[in-house]
Parts: sequence; C-alpha cells; structure tokens
Amino acid sequence: MSQNDNQRVWHADATFLKSRRGIMKVAEMVTLFVAFVCFAVASSPKYLAATALEFLITLLLLLLYLLKLNKRISFLFWPIVDVFNSVFAAVYLIVLSLMALTSYSVTGNLVGGVVCLMSAGLLFVDSYILFKKITFNKLRKETQNQINE
Repeated sequence: MSQNDNQRVWHADATFLKSRRGIMKVAEMVTLFVAFVCFAVASSPKYLAATALEFLITLLLLLLYLLKLNKRISFLFWPIVDVFNSVFAAVYLIVLSLMALTSYSVTGNLVGGVVCLMSAGLLFVDSYILFKKITFNKLRKETQNQINE
C-alpha cells in the first residue's frame, strides 16, 4: 500500500466564493465579526457570545459548501438547514441588536447593534434567495445541482 492511498486531498470550490451565495456568506461573516469586535470593545459578554456563535455557525456552513462536504454528507438536505439557520439567526440578531440599541451605554454597543441589524438583513436576503431556488417537486440531485449553480 503506497503512501498516496492513505492521503485524502481536499479540493476547495473557488467558484463558490465567487457565486452570489458565497459572497453573501462572506459578507455575513464580515458583519458578524465586526459586531463581535464592537461588542468585545464595549465589554458586553451577552452580545459577544451570540455574535461569536453565529459567526462560527456561518463559518462552518461556508466550509461545508467550500469543501463540498454537502455532497459527501448527504443524509441532510443542507440548503434547508442553511435556510432555517439564516431565518432563526436573523430573528435572533434583530432582537439582540434592538436590545443593544435601546440599552447602550458605550458607543461599541451602539455600533455593534447597527452592524447586527445589517447582518440580520444579509441573513434574511440569503434565506430568501436560497429558498427561492429550492424546489420541492424535483429529485434531490436535480435540486442540489440547481442550488450549486
């Protein structure tokens, strides 16, 4: 058995990063990171934890699509998981940002709340675009190919 047989090569899908969904995921991560930094500067741990958690979830979904793991792990329909995550995260971030905006005492909370609202808007747009592409009356492979385009 040669050494090449034991190695697995991970190929990144660079075209995903250039697609509309890839750009949306990266924009979501950037806004969530900026909100995280703002809340960290303001020393607001309750807002900090929520933005860090959503940043990690978005990063994992981005890596899932970037490394094409959604094709290897096929027992879940990943676009629906992505839509549910985007909708729930957007609602949660709207509530979080409204709390940060109404009770701010430090400028970091104000800026973090505004950036969280922007992130929630991006999450809603992402879920709308993705849900619009999903059709439930086609075979699974046809829908996956349509979503990945």
